Amino acid sequence: MAISRRRNRLTVAALLMAAVTFLVDACGGTGDGGAEAGPATTAAARFRVSSMPEPAGRALGVVDDKTPWQYGIVDAFTKEAGRAPDIREYYSSWGDDFDTEGNAFLWQHGQLPMMALVPTDVSLADIAKGGEDAYLRRLAGQIAAYDGPLALSFAGEMNGPWNSWGPKHTKPADFVAAWKHVHDVFAAQHVTNVLWVWTPHVVDSGTPATLRPYYPGNAYVDWVGLIGYYGPIDGAAFSSLFTPSLRQIAAFSRKPVLIAETGVAESGQKEAHIRDLLRGAAEAGVIGLVWYDQRKDWPGSKQLMDWRISTSMGALAAFKVESGRYGFGHSFKTG
Repeated sequence: MAISRRRNRLTVAALLMAAVTFLVDACGGTGDGGAEAGPATTAAARFRVSSMPEPAGRALGVVDDKTPWQYGIVDAFTKEAGRAPDIREYYSSWGDDFDTEGNAFLWQHGQLPMMALVPTDVSLADIAKGGEDAYLRRLAGQIAAYDGPLALSFAGEMNGPWNSWGPKHTKPADFVAAWKHVHDVFAAQHVTNVLWVWTPHVVDSGTPATLRPYYPGNAYVDWVGLIGYYGPIDGAAFSSLFTPSLRQIAAFSRKPVLIAETGVAESGQKEAHIRDLLRGAAEAGVIGLVWYDQRKDWPGSKQLMDWRISTSMGALAAFKVESGRYGFGHSFKTG
């Protein structure tokens, strides 16, 4: 299930793990690359993602619709999972200011902030043409002033037809142009504390668009962040839900892959699905996964889907055992 379909109610909707930052430097691409930077119009970020330590294992994250200051999801997930999340993902609508204090709070408490920037009420073509540069410069300056890392996902699930920036409304070329422009504005301001996370939805029957036309290029991307859910529509096995998309991506990018949003819906097979997801992700070599630990109505219906790891003792036990078995969840320093 695509989380942005759920987020439509919020007028919504992918650093991640401090774990793979050393790969960013090796592969290139963080805020310093992509396009030649112009004169800085704001103070350069004090934090550089290249200074982050090498991770000890695969990242484990949690995502919900709350702001960075609403820390309850982290506390609850830590208590249930038996380990604190390394990543705290949240959503921010276009035009919103960056919450410097909230993100600093997360980083100081051991969570890498990941902001999914949602282009609500704005066209990608306008962004690409520079019509939103005043906001972008302000946002870049606010993020640069934050003394910590940020994983930034822009216009996630761009291949999803349910989004106003998806295939039914916007061409892939417009998405690529908008992504590059956002990146270039940040680069021109010497923002060094951002990891750029490209986050398509997995290719499935509801999201058939090919991924390659949406890829901005290696110079503009640090991590690939796939989104996909085990449920009545998206799939019930890693091999059918994620593997086809991973194969597509491998044909044009070698960037580290993070499962940026996922969950397992409540069903008689939830324990088996949790085991399959964690095993499949580990075997696929992803750098981590971010869990949507909430309940939400299935889009277009009144069916309530429960993605939480604690829907039953069996589900919780499966999550705790398998996440430990495959090394999901590690601590990292914040400075």
